[in-house]
Amino acid sequence: MTAQRRRAAGAGPDQVLVDIARYAAAFRIGSRRAYDTARLCLLDTLGCGFESLSYPACTKLLGPVVPGTVVPNGARVPGTSFQLDPVAAAFNIGTMIRWLDYNDTWLAAEWGHPSDNLGGILATADWLSRTAVAAGKPPLPMRDVLTMMIKAHEIQGVLALENSFNRAGLDHVILVRVATTAVVAAMLGLTHDEIVNALSLAFADGAALRTYRHAPNTGSRKSWAAGDATARGVRLALIARTGEMGIPSVLSAKTWGFYDVLFGGRPFTRSRPYGSYVMENVLFKLRFPAEFHAQTAVECALELHPQVRDRLGDVANITLRTHEAALRIIDKAGPLANPADRDHCLQYMVAVALIHGRLTAADYEDAVAADPRIDALRSRMACVEDEAFSRDYLDPSRRSIANAVAVAFNDGSKTPEIVVEYPIGHRRRRREGVPVLVDKFRINLARRFPAKQQQRILEVALDAKALAAMPVHEFVDMMIV
Repeated sequence: MTAQRRRAAGAGPDQVLVDIARYAAAFRIGSRRAYDTARLCLLDTLGCGFESLSYPACTKLLGPVVPGTVVPNGARVPGTSFQLDPVAAAFNIGTMIRWLDYNDTWLAAEWGHPSDNLGGILATADWLSRTAVAAGKPPLPMRDVLTMMIKAHEIQGVLALENSFNRAGLDHVILVRVATTAVVAAMLGLTHDEIVNALSLAFADGAALRTYRHAPNTGSRKSWAAGDATARGVRLALIARTGEMGIPSVLSAKTWGFYDVLFGGRPFTRSRPYGSYVMENVLFKLRFPAEFHAQTAVECALELHPQVRDRLGDVANITLRTHEAALRIIDKAGPLANPADRDHCLQYMVAVALIHGRLTAADYEDAVAADPRIDALRSRMACVEDEAFSRDYLDPSRRSIANAVAVAFNDGSKTPEIVVEYPIGHRRRRREGVPVLVDKFRINLARRFPAKQQQRILEVALDAKALAAMPVHEFVDMMIV
């Protein structure tokens, strides 16, 4: 009898579920680098959320499901005055984080943004801490939040290394739902079997379609899909806590399991153990909110801006050498319908950088997009794959995200081709990137809080020992308006 048939006959749950559950509940993180990076990730991720609160399209989705609801001992939403149940708070925090496409990134066979899981992690930790204090028990320290961030990054990122959901038309936020479910179930103190049950429920939900990320349906759901996924992870963990049964062969069951229904009959593959690899190597978006496959192209364009800005009308053609994943995701011609469409268009991002010498979240809005020079430059761009770039993108020893940009003019003159292999948010440029990350956090704090409050947050955030020891609810309370 095959392993698949044994599981279908009730001989035990799928091994994928067992391995994730063991890691989430029992693995000890021993990497100082992982904790250092997790702290930076926490600051950067929260800062992205604070910037998003300047956009009404985001804030209209926030708050309680029923207006006016306040949950005693509920989770607070940083940057707001909301106090909600942990599921609603996870949606709020997750949506803020992801709205501007500015938080961290993981690129592999599947891509995604592992810090999306912070919505569920922070909401649950805050709620548990407030509930504990109300009962006269000790609260959770922020080190627990950092630990679960590392684990959520690892679960999402390791599953993404070799399993391409996008090629099946499925959105990467399924991995957010799975990772959040696992770590929140562990935070709730569920048994191993209960965590396995919770994970089986997460996979039984299936997966969102990627259609909201691609023409002709590109739209704002891609900005709240991860908030939805991390909130669902919290909900499923809470359901499993009641003792609700799981679905042991949810992945492998013949005909009706995830593999047969949604993954072309292919089982997941995993070539490395769960540890702390993903957090240690995660990519940060530090200078501009660009889809990550375009980050180095924008760096190239910014370097070319001084040579091009006064000759925009004389541009004959622009050549972008790039990698296969960028061509598949963000190579777009024709009209762009909205900001969600523009921030996933390689040509649009490069054009704005060449024209203005910048790329900000506001540059995706209608007022900037109305500039006819953007589409004029887009029409002169040719994106071509460089096979070496594509190989290095998938090489685990390199994980480059290379792009090259060159501009030719009508008189036959050309700019030099600018090549950038690793963006500033890459681990290979971490020393250069950390000061930029901290500056980004300072700027985002100033968008939301008065000076005295900013200073208090910074004092704790920049002190690794103080942050790790601080009770979660006290940390969150510093960021309430």
